[in-house]
Amino acid sequence: MAVLLVPVLLFEEWGWVPLAALAARLARLPLWARAENWLRNLPPWGALLAFLLPVLLLLPVKVLALFLFGRGHAASGVTVLIVAKLIGTAFVARIFQLVEDALMRIPLFARWYPRWKGWKDHVLTLVRESRPWRVVRALNRRLARGWRRLREG
Repeated sequence: MAVLLVPVLLFEEWGWVPLAALAARLARLPLWARAENWLRNLPPWGALLAFLLPVLLLLPVKVLALFLFGRGHAASGVTVLIVAKLIGTAFVARIFQLVEDALMRIPLFARWYPRWKGWKDHVLTLVRESRPWRVVRALNRRLARGWRRLREG
């Protein structure tokens, strides 16, 4: 099961902070800033609903991607899935930042979130310690050094 979740976990780990920061930039807009203040002040169960709302709203988009795959439009389906994942992660991450304190007042969430985080961190540590990960990282560093030398002339 963990093997199937690794790509999702890696994407979430890579994208969570930068995508949340990107979504936070929207707070420069007055209406968005008010929405963020409203989210910060939600009671625990309202915070849980706000946290799950983007997941529910993106469900039809994911169904659209499946429809596109079924019609033989693989590239379009993949594009829709990637864009949905990027947007979804940005908003879920930002909303989580805003409502985490309220969510931690829900006993079930407060009990299971640290367990989930611990398991996720353990799986990601195993991936990062694996030989394929280390080989790809070394190759990536070599390519980056080569690219810098090429640009510097």
